[in-house]
Amino acid sequence: MRPTRREMLAAAVSTAAIAGCTGESDGTDTPGEADDTDGEADDADEASTATTDASTGTPGQGTEPGGDSPALVRVRSHEDLGEILVGPEGMTLYNFDSDTQGEGASTCYDGCAGAWPPLTVDDESAVTAGPDVSAELTTFEREDGSLQVAADGWPLYYFASDEDPGDANGQGANDVWWVLRPDGSVVRSTDEGTESATATEAESGAGTETGTDSDGYEYPDIGRR
Repeated sequence: MRPTRREMLAAAVSTAAIAGCTGESDGTDTPGEADDTDGEADDADEASTATTDASTGTPGQGTEPGGDSPALVRVRSHEDLGEILVGPEGMTLYNFDSDTQGEGASTCYDGCAGAWPPLTVDDESAVTAGPDVSAELTTFEREDGSLQVAADGWPLYYFASDEDPGDANGQGANDVWWVLRPDGSVVRSTDEGTESATATEAESGAGTETGTDSDGYEYPDIGRR
């Protein structure tokens, strides 16, 4: 006896249901499946690229140029001296009147350099200026081969007795050490009440031992506290 049309349809539906439960496929993608697969691959590639760029600090991939480290020379506002140049850690920078502006040389060595460490870099590419620094930053080679940084032609130095960012204890010391403005101009004055005990003693010679370096410059033996 031949099966009826209804019986044939029922058998076909049952076979399709069994195949769907086992997850079997005939290998033919349904509409949209290929596009979804390609989209997932593209997303994976983009995620991998973003991770690589972030790890190398590529500009435009979540890391701004210089965002990981401060500029070598920046501007800091001092409560008594106004806006002055500071190093990357916020420590005050000074000029030395015994140097000659624009000469590309330092007169501070030996004991002097111990009290007034020069701002040096390993390579010229490390010389970067903060957004408010208008002074031209240059470098020159010291006698020991290191590269010292200069602002508007003035070699830059730290003061060993400045312990914290914002300290300017060296301002006016011996009437030859001064802070600098953002344009590199020298602040050769101390407003009333701004002189630190260290600078006052250094100028008067009271309470300190002095020494003389190889260039004949007499400096206070301030050392580190």
